[in-house]
Amino acid sequence: MSDGAQATWRGSVALVLSSSTGGVGQHVLSLVRGLVAAGCSVLVVGSAATDQHFGFTAAGAQFVAVEIPASPGPQDSGAIRAMRRALSSRDLDVVHAHGLRAAFVATLSRPVAPLVVTWHNAVLAKGLRGGASALVERIVARTATLTLGASQDLVTRAETLGARQARLSPVAAPALSTPKRSRPAVRAEFRVSPTTPLIVSVGRLHPQKRYDVLVEAAARWRSLDPVPVTVVAGSGPSYMGLAQRISETRAPVHLLGHRTDVADLLAGADVAVITSDWEARQLFAQEALHAGVPLIATAVGGLPGLVGDAAVLIAPGDVDALDNAVRELLGDAGRRAEYAARGPRQASTWPSEQDTITDVLAAYASVASTTRAGQG
Repeated sequence: MSDGAQATWRGSVALVLSSSTGGVGQHVLSLVRGLVAAGCSVLVVGSAATDQHFGFTAAGAQFVAVEIPASPGPQDSGAIRAMRRALSSRDLDVVHAHGLRAAFVATLSRPVAPLVVTWHNAVLAKGLRGGASALVERIVARTATLTLGASQDLVTRAETLGARQARLSPVAAPALSTPKRSRPAVRAEFRVSPTTPLIVSVGRLHPQKRYDVLVEAAARWRSLDPVPVTVVAGSGPSYMGLAQRISETRAPVHLLGHRTDVADLLAGADVAVITSDWEARQLFAQEALHAGVPLIATAVGGLPGLVGDAAVLIAPGDVDALDNAVRELLGDAGRRAEYAARGPRQASTWPSEQDTITDVLAAYASVASTTRAGQG
């Protein structure tokens, strides 16, 4: 099939995801908008909460609720049956699953249409849970017609596990909205004076994000004058543990819960921080660089290739490294200005949402064409 035919491919697509409140759901919403605009028929299958949160139906997709459990187990049988009903109720050309849990359930539902899977995250769990996740990885890799990886290490992992076809398919960040509040107004919410540094992080409160490292470092910053204020926007299972540690260390950290005003938070920020053990194309990293906020991030997964020289990179899990990096940036206005200028320049090199849609349409065209050729 020619490149021109791929670019104009129009078909019926099911996008499958499990629970999400962040980057994966944002990516699926971006695909819905782009695919609908390209003339495709789009069905989204996922947790009912995802449609409430992201508005897939409002964006032009049909939606069928299928609750996918967070971990593999006997309870998957109900999700598999529901997935089979959802996918068999439409004449689909392609099924595109996002994330290993959604892909695993979609795989076991045995869709008639070719299966494309985007790997968004690495498996970091150890022990029995890690073993179960590794088995899921292997099944998904070997079953999918085409595997797309959000970072090169995910592509390599899929190939190692026996993927039929695997390639990089970067996930573009949605355009950052214009702040609705001024910098002083944002900072006033947290009672931050004009001279007090405001440090911002955004992400799910999950062990992978290592917010415990940020809390430990922030406790040390109580010795600075003025004492920086750190805010973390996001919700998740680590909330209670982090809140307890913040109280124990008297760290000047505020857990804000889920926020929809990331652009505003960045408008008020002096430094953005990412402390994750692993990321692919982390949404907040892209938002921070787009906004021109100096970023400190861990050198893991796809982050080094994403940010280039536009962020300060540190080792994961290293409280000393984070502590020193923040102190150095806060103590050097010229260096902060340099990173603030580098961010938007680096962001201009990333693929746009339209680039991502074009890439995905090409992927769909290739697998649909292969299936038709095999049936002919």
